[in-house]
Amino acid sequence: MKYLMKTHGVLALPLLFTLSCGPAGSDEAPIGAAVKDLPIFDAHIHYKEPAWEPYPVESIIELMDRNGVAMGLVSSTPDEGTIMLWEFAPNRIVPELRPYHGAANSSNWAKAEGMEAYLRGRLETYPHEGIGEFHIHRLDTADEPLFRAVIGMAKERDIYLHVHSGPEPIRWLKSLDREVKIIWAHAGLSTPADGVHALMTEFPDLLADTSLREWDIDADGRGLDPDWVRIIYDFQDRLMVGSDTWVNSQWDNYDAIIQSNRTWLAKLPRDVAEKIAYRNAERYFGRRISMDQIGTR
Repeated sequence: MKYLMKTHGVLALPLLFTLSCGPAGSDEAPIGAAVKDLPIFDAHIHYKEPAWEPYPVESIIELMDRNGVAMGLVSSTPDEGTIMLWEFAPNRIVPELRPYHGAANSSNWAKAEGMEAYLRGRLETYPHEGIGEFHIHRLDTADEPLFRAVIGMAKERDIYLHVHSGPEPIRWLKSLDREVKIIWAHAGLSTPADGVHALMTEFPDLLADTSLREWDIDADGRGLDPDWVRIIYDFQDRLMVGSDTWVNSQWDNYDAIIQSNRTWLAKLPRDVAEKIAYRNAERYFGRRISMDQIGTR
């Protein structure tokens, strides 16, 4: 696995050059090896049913502890996984409600019968702080009534939508309600860096998690990509890291995934690295996040 090739704490001069000469770079020295002391807020965790037996709840918290992950934003298929984890470690888990359950999946959830009632019922029963992560693979404006209802539920509770999509569905959701709060999953995943920058410029309140973007950001281990340096500096107050444990192999590789995030964070000045590692999440979710949470529930 290419994750295992990652290391942190050793910074070469070309990386310093990348930072100081980037489009929005800084002359401040990178945080370097001290990145290991930062708590991490993992903004993209799933605890799906296939993980429940091989990875019981206590083992998930142990993995977080081992990697300095103080807290995480968790959604699951089905939602019972999130609730199991939250009930076991409420000090460590920020729950959000994923729509997927039964026959409702990433491709058909917006057309599933009873979806609005399902979401409303779960939100009334549990303290979810987001709706998602959900996919919009192909935008169908015929789904507008459901999405207006979802936006209404989110605004009633002042919580986020966590959306896996390209730029156009984000623009469409914002056209339905400009004030809806959105976390853009994977910063668009396959969206080119210039498209990421354009959308986040267009919507100054749009947040993004960078899960599965580690190798784009760190240019496959060659050093920080200049286009991503520009994104990082211009939107340093709106980014969070994430692991995306969507299959069990991601839990198998959790150590390496978190390490890969610390690797690119190590190449940033301390204040920027701290924001993306955990301080932004403190503001977004009204939490205090610190290494003191490691070993607690």
